[in-house]
Amino acid sequence: AAAALLSACGAPRTGSPTGAWRETLNARAPRYGHRNIIAIVDSAYPSQSKPGVEMIVTGEDQLTVVRAVLECVKNQPHVRPQVFTDAELPLVAEADAPGITAYRDALGVMLSGAPHSSVPHEKIIATLDETSQTFNVLLLKTNLALPYTSVSIRLECGYWSAEAEQRLRSSLAK
Repeated sequence: AAAALLSACGAPRTGSPTGAWRETLNARAPRYGHRNIIAIVDSAYPSQSKPGVEMIVTGEDQLTVVRAVLECVKNQPHVRPQVFTDAELPLVAEADAPGITAYRDALGVMLSGAPHSSVPHEKIIATLDETSQTFNVLLLKTNLALPYTSVSIRLECGYWSAEAEQRLRSSLAK
């Protein structure tokens, strides 16, 4: 029994061949819309139990997955990305997490030009939980082993801006 347990806890399993996460992403993107979330998370991110949360172990580098998700969303005319990263990320010391500076720098370049906000990690997790009660959340788990590196992409309407929505709401209030 112990041998079976040890072999079952061996290498991480994706449940599908490497790269299948891209197929899932490409299949979900056209049907996802305003309020759906795609989050790219590190290897220690917990599996969530909500039915609205789907987790796929990608087995890939986090920056590769972030780049692929941003490109996929960019190619969807009906949505646009609103990116959230952990507020703790800029404060993580290189001495405590070797490689974090290079990761931060590369992520910063990748996110330049994209609407982006930093939010405390616990708030991101709470938002994923709350969103999954009504809308689908796709978690793409990477092989990254650095803390506070979650990248959460909330999809916004691609053909209707927040400003247009505010003007509409103001008109309704009159």
